[in-house]
Amino acid sequence: MPMRDASADRIRQQAAQPAVSGKTRVASPQERAGALTFLQSLATEVSKGNVNLPCFPDVVIRIRQVLEDPNTRVGQAVRIVGAEPRLAARLLQTANSAIFNPSGKPITELRTAITRLGNRLVQSSAMAFAVQQLRLTPALRSIGKPLKSLWEESLAVAAICQVVARRTEVNADEAFLTGLLHGIGRLYIMVRTVSGSQTTRIDSSLLELIDGWHPSIGKAVLENWGFSEAMAEAVANQHQYDYGGKRPPDHTDVLVVGVVLAQAMRHPAGVCDADIATITSFKRLALTPTECRSVLRHTEHQIGALRSALGC
Repeated sequence: MPMRDASADRIRQQAAQPAVSGKTRVASPQERAGALTFLQSLATEVSKGNVNLPCFPDVVIRIRQVLEDPNTRVGQAVRIVGAEPRLAARLLQTANSAIFNPSGKPITELRTAITRLGNRLVQSSAMAFAVQQLRLTPALRSIGKPLKSLWEESLAVAAICQVVARRTEVNADEAFLTGLLHGIGRLYIMVRTVSGSQTTRIDSSLLELIDGWHPSIGKAVLENWGFSEAMAEAVANQHQYDYGGKRPPDHTDVLVVGVVLAQAMRHPAGVCDADIATITSFKRLALTPTECRSVLRHTEHQIGALRSALGC
């Protein structure tokens, strides 16, 4: 679990504040113990390579595997996507969106859409499709709102990461995908909480407990799915505010900054200069408070277009 410091505690508390006023329910010792046992069992399970995410479309994983194989031809990806009409429609929608197709020239062929978007954006669109399918699954209706909230946060983190990555040698589209997947551990925990026979209740009163476990669980899930080591490590270290990786700045620096700024974007106080001064990744990226606010303004303008492009 990540080390804690003053900045980390302040940011986590801010992120966990309820959207409406009122008393926050305090979890009982029995509930905390049950949740901790459940989280420990999940962590052990995924660390052994046993990833079980009910209702998650396996086509997303198959597409990723095909796209990452250097010996694979585009035609194989087209066949896999074409077998899932809803996903095919989503990719065409994304490829024809204003943000990814500024020329406005219509794209009607799936092969052209996949080629135009590139591997990372195809995977991002597929992930958006998967989350939308999870939200529509009757068995997961009880976590529909938390899933929507997580997706909104993930989209903001992804957009910020894409902008910040352009200041580095990190591929901007890969940074976008990393941001989109930064909460995969939380998604895994939520889905497993309401599926199967276990009855552990994990709600807002246990967010802090979940927050300490979801990065490592997310890392294990991404490793199992075959994502790059750099992306998996970034997800694992997203709360490491004293991170000091190798020069130049890497995926982890970009994601740490993306997560912090996305949380700042959701709160009236906005960017906290103290966080920028104390969190190492801001220094490694040479980001000043003024530049951070500029990144957030740019992101806020992009969010609507991204939602439309990804169909969520």
